Amino acid sequence: MELRTIIKAFGFILLLIFGIPGNIFICLQFMYLKIMERKLLTNNMILTVLCFFNFLVLFSRVIPQSLSAVGVEDLLNDTECKLVIYTYRVSRAMSICVTSLLSCHQCIIIAPMKHIWIPLKQNGAQRVKVIILAFWIMNLSTYPFFVLNANARKNVTTSVYTLHLIYCDTDFLNYRSYIINGLFYAIRDFVCVTAMILASGYMVCILIYHEQHMRKMMNEYRSQRRLARYKASRAVVLLVVMYVVLFGLDNSLWIYTLTLADVSPDMNDIRIFLASSYAALSPLLIITTNPKLQLSWLFCHKQRPYQISLEGHGHVNFITEPTSNSD
Repeated sequence: MELRTIIKAFGFILLLIFGIPGNIFICLQFMYLKIMERKLLTNNMILTVLCFFNFLVLFSRVIPQSLSAVGVEDLLNDTECKLVIYTYRVSRAMSICVTSLLSCHQCIIIAPMKHIWIPLKQNGAQRVKVIILAFWIMNLSTYPFFVLNANARKNVTTSVYTLHLIYCDTDFLNYRSYIINGLFYAIRDFVCVTAMILASGYMVCILIYHEQHMRKMMNEYRSQRRLARYKASRAVVLLVVMYVVLFGLDNSLWIYTLTLADVSPDMNDIRIFLASSYAALSPLLIITTNPKLQLSWLFCHKQRPYQISLEGHGHVNFITEPTSNSD
């Protein structure tokens, strides 16, 4: 096996090692919290949905890519190709939409209590489920073309408007279909990424203002409460920065490939790696920045050295409390 092939296989397998257990852990941990606490805070619910679709991205895209890198051939038939491509496209679309929703929701949470923000603060949390459902219906209904025109790769002639996706080919048949599909998905991604950047930029401005005026706050309780919100906002900003950087690198390579007459398979592999890295790396960031996902939480919950108080918009305040003799 060539060194290039070994590096490629190692890279994709590494994404699976970090991504799949991380996303499964977050989903299971939040499900456990939902059962134990009888509710799930809005931000954590959004993160659960995000990790579920990130898991599907890795399952439908990186697993076939890893198997192809180690030399497995003819893995999928026509029906399996349709299912895998459709799952990947919908899951990737949901990942970017839900990340955008997360940044906008956190932006609304920490926004000042001005007239323009009050209706969103009061009704935003209740409408999150409806928005996620709308995103899902929209993305499920916009990818039937990939299902109808996806087939297992065969030694047959296809049009020049064909996407070659590891074991499968998606033939757009003509220039109009190719351009219309490409423009629609590009516009959707651009709108979502723009919303992420604007929301994150606003949160950064608020965080800077908060740092400058932190010492002027007289009410210690409110100070701790706001500090928890700002810590959550920093985590969301980091998540958005990660997505925008990987999204930018992926699309920069895609634009570069448009200038080439013959795109090498290695270039496509790099793009797939970058496009899948967010689904694999974001769980690490979520786990390290979300107090509810710390592994020590379960032990703390059993031993009860702290009283866990859910304040405001779902952030955790830890109040030291001595353990009673009866426990």
